This record gives sequence, C-alpha cells and structure tokens, in this order.
Amino acid sequence: MKNNTLNLLLIFVFVLILTYFTTKWLAGNQTARSNNKNLHLIESINVGNNKFISIVQAGEIYLVVSINKDDIKLLAQLNKEQLTDLSFELPNDKSNNDSFQQILNKFKDKIQQK
Repeated sequence: MKNNTLNLLLIFVFVLILTYFTTKWLAGNQTARSNNKNLHLIESINVGNNKFISIVQAGEIYLVVSINKDDIKLLAQLNKEQLTDLSFELPNDKSNNDSFQQILNKFKDKIQQK
C-alpha cells in the first residue's frame, strides 16, 4: 500500500513539474511572437460579447478597429495629435485614492462598530 501511494505521489509531482515547464515554454513562445517593431496595441475596450474596439499603432498612424468573432473593420485612421487621454477620476469618488492602509483601517473601524 505504501509503495502504491509513493508511486502515485511521484507521478503527481512529475506531472506538476511537466506542467510548469510546458507553461514557461509556451509563455516564451508567445512573447517572441508578439515582439513586433511596427505594430502595437495601444488600447482596447470590450463593447459586447466577443466585440471590441481597439486602437492599433501601425508605424506613425493609429487605426481604430472594431473586432468581433467574424471580422475586423477599420473605423477610423488617426494621427498622434488626434489622440487624447480620456482616463479620468470621478471628482466625488475619492475611494480610488486611498492607500491600502487607509482602506484596511476603515474596514477595521466598521468591524469594531458592529
């Protein structure tokens, strides 16, 4: 019985090690394939089930494309001056600015009040 358990444990460890190295190898292949000099995905947003709008930099121009499971369509062509930073914070929502320590302290206070 002990010998059977030991064999099972060794097989399990072997499979884990094999899985680890296979994952590392696949990640290395993906990195090598995505190392492009002229194409860069700038931003992408999900607008529905398997539907995205993306901004792709191709050399000096920026292409706005819609992507779904069946096709890719060019929506617009932009230059660098036409891109704007649309990231913003809601003025009344300061919870995103709290540090982890501040959030933890608020949580502790709520627990102590109960």
